[in-house]
Amino acid sequence: MSDALLSDDLFSEVLLNPAKDGADELFIISGYASAVMASYHMEQLKKERVDVKINLLVGMTSRDGLSLTNHQTFKSLMENDFTHNFSCSYITEYPPVHSKVYSWFKDGSPVDAYIGSANYSQQAFVIKSQKEIASKCNPKSAYEYYQSLVSQSIYCTHQEVEEQIAFYNSQNVALSNRDIIEEENSNYEAPVGLDKLTVSLLQTNGEIHQSSGLNWGQREGREKNQAYIPLQADVWRSDFFPEIGQHFTVKTDDKKILLFTRAQQNGKALHTPSNNSLMGEYFRNRLGIANGEFVTKEDLLRYGRTTVDFYKTDEEEYQMDFST
Repeated sequence: MSDALLSDDLFSEVLLNPAKDGADELFIISGYASAVMASYHMEQLKKERVDVKINLLVGMTSRDGLSLTNHQTFKSLMENDFTHNFSCSYITEYPPVHSKVYSWFKDGSPVDAYIGSANYSQQAFVIKSQKEIASKCNPKSAYEYYQSLVSQSIYCTHQEVEEQIAFYNSQNVALSNRDIIEEENSNYEAPVGLDKLTVSLLQTNGEIHQSSGLNWGQREGREKNQAYIPLQADVWRSDFFPEIGQHFTVKTDDKKILLFTRAQQNGKALHTPSNNSLMGEYFRNRLGIANGEFVTKEDLLRYGRTTVDFYKTDEEEYQMDFST
């Protein structure tokens, strides 16, 4: 029935199946949204071998602002990771928009749409830590509603976005435009009061991995920079990191923003899901060695450390300290 109330597997029903049936563009209005959800969604669409353009309009930003990390990750997705397949805008005017509407297009025409309680977030669609519902609605009306809000929004990449949206740091402290500039250029200081976990970049015997870990790409047929951070058994058995497959943002001590996920058997590895080479490029740059070069234990010792510290801000945001 077209008016059936959906409550099970909303990710497939609302965000995946229409694309598998031929829809090629999605217009989203969501009161709250997370960049890691967009990353996860795009990766799942890629696995299904469907080419979809996602247009996201975040509705509550005019009242509640947005975390700086989330904003920077949205920008990265739009400018770098999914340049032709993802756009993100924020509502700048009052009243803010709390609606959650998902409108699918095919060949330029509305073909399917859903309305319900689920924000565009992993909490709602992937982790399923709370009950959510959705129901089909008129695709043409859903798109017209989206269009009615466009004039009240600004792209996350717009040069004046910091002047119209209040961004806040990981500790939920409001940042002015000046604060953002200072934070991006200030010296790193380890967080205080957050859960911390230290991960070794070496094997349990204290030696470097020859064809895994930071040297995962050092084998025939692989891109040489491919890498992952190995997790020891006591780490992957804990609940410090999210479940396998979920995406989360990592803000580094040198002010980079990376998207991570747990992968491999038991989730024993931290990957950069869009491109596993990003991890290797990042660490080789920090160690001062060439892209594609084999990472030695001596490289780590010369740099000054063989471990990485992680700090947990919340279930979708972490900080990583590789400073010396």
